[in-house]
Amino acid sequence: MKIGIAQFNPIIGDLSGNSKQILDAAENVVSSDVRLLLTPELSLCGYPPRDLLLNPSFVEAMDITLQQLAQDLPANLAVLVGTVVKNTDAHITGGKSLFNSIALLEAGQVKQFFHKRLLPTYDVFDENRYFQSGLEASYFTLDDIKIGVTICEDLWNDEEFWGKRSYAVNPIADLSNLDVDLIVNLSASPYTVGKQKLREAMLQHSAVNFKKSVIYTNQIGGNDDLIFDGRSFAVNQQGKVICRAKGFKPDLLVVEFDQIQRDLKLGSVSPANESEDEEIWQALVLGVQDYVHKCRFSQVILGLSGGVDSALVAAIATAAVGKENVFGVLMPSPYSSQHSISDALALGENLGIKTNILPIGELMQGFDHTLAELFSGTEFGIAEENIQSRIRGSLLMAIANKFGHLLLSTGNKSETAVGYCTLYGDMNGGLAVIADVPKTRVYSLCHWLNSHNQTEIIPQNILTKAPSAELKPGQVDQDSLPAYEILDDILERLIHNHESAAQIVADGHDSVIVNRVLQMVARAEFKRRQAPPGLKITDRAFGTGWRMPIASKISWLSVKNSQLD
Repeated sequence: MKIGIAQFNPIIGDLSGNSKQILDAAENVVSSDVRLLLTPELSLCGYPPRDLLLNPSFVEAMDITLQQLAQDLPANLAVLVGTVVKNTDAHITGGKSLFNSIALLEAGQVKQFFHKRLLPTYDVFDENRYFQSGLEASYFTLDDIKIGVTICEDLWNDEEFWGKRSYAVNPIADLSNLDVDLIVNLSASPYTVGKQKLREAMLQHSAVNFKKSVIYTNQIGGNDDLIFDGRSFAVNQQGKVICRAKGFKPDLLVVEFDQIQRDLKLGSVSPANESEDEEIWQALVLGVQDYVHKCRFSQVILGLSGGVDSALVAAIATAAVGKENVFGVLMPSPYSSQHSISDALALGENLGIKTNILPIGELMQGFDHTLAELFSGTEFGIAEENIQSRIRGSLLMAIANKFGHLLLSTGNKSETAVGYCTLYGDMNGGLAVIADVPKTRVYSLCHWLNSHNQTEIIPQNILTKAPSAELKPGQVDQDSLPAYEILDDILERLIHNHESAAQIVADGHDSVIVNRVLQMVARAEFKRRQAPPGLKITDRAFGTGWRMPIASKISWLSVKNSQLD
């Protein structure tokens, strides 16, 4: 029996458009004698629909669309479609009103529903807010093949693989006990660096452990801060990856289940990414491309400072929407070095994007004049420095408003973490492209980009000069921050590894620096809460999965001398 894997890019809430993508995939595979077509989790509405699910008319429209799709599909093709189903017992049991479900469509009818059993509530996931857990393992029989159905998280509770159990049940084990021939999983699994290797290792372990072949179908596309990488794949009973779809692109695969061997045959295996930098680049390009498209913009604007962060964002934007749709604005102040201007112009020429220079010296003088009496008797400091950033932010927003562009902000994760950024200035924007990319990774990506192009994209001077905000004479970032190699390691340990200050110091970092970084991270929370959405590429990003209080006291985090004895 031939099985199709439809890896496509839904728009959240676009029921008719998503339904058409499913129908198009069905019509494309039916000529290849495909008997069963798989689509991603919540493929009808897109994932994650979030509070759209609280609107009864949206849920009703989904059901109507599903019924119509069943009638429109080829009669000899069975299709699994992600949707929601009302929990008719909710008023009796006190449970949630909806199930996260898969519908089996065949011969013009909705024949069966399968409900997601494990509902994640960590990081960006909040499925208990909307859904009731399914209570039992479910399968269907098609051409004498028993096919067990799971949804995303249902795969992620193998106690032997993880060394722990996060939920009371393991849906894969339950399906194995039902003696199914094949397990399919329909997912909307967000991208993070290195996650594909983990997925494949996990499914390979389950396939061998339970002696069941598994097909994994994943969504692709950018939805707000989340990026979905696709890379759908299948493993046979021996744990061999027998097919893999493309990464970060729509794809349509066909695999064959051998009804005599009761196992999957070898199919098309797309190559894995060569490096983390390559997959991060592809993820960020897709994230920008879809955010621009799905928010109905066509052109983007950003400030070009001559620094590495804006250079990387400009390169990503150019790859995402085309050089003709990217506008870079240089806004030099009296403190800007000549090489910053020439570097930014060289970058613009390398990318082929439009650039414009708007000097801000006179605007700075206007602010100084207006504030002179009020600020008299005080010393030049951060307030005056930040005026420059806010002038630039206002100019960019004015241009964006005037011409209907999307403003991209260019701050990296290291700066966002410690608040080395200005509210209503360089934080202005509709999308923070590299907000989850540490400064050291920014450099790594730029070097990777240059090495994978025939001509230089990021000018070498941008990569070799000391990073600086250039808000006062001779300023460099390390006047205020530790060296980025040190800062990023501390942040990685603190944010991703949840290490205590004492643990970080014990591993060799200076206690004064560690305490200072921890204080900076805590104090910057109010800034991060006002930042634009940032594309998520790690398992701990400053976005929907980061839930820290703003008004708090964190002295308990600091390292005391007694802790170091």
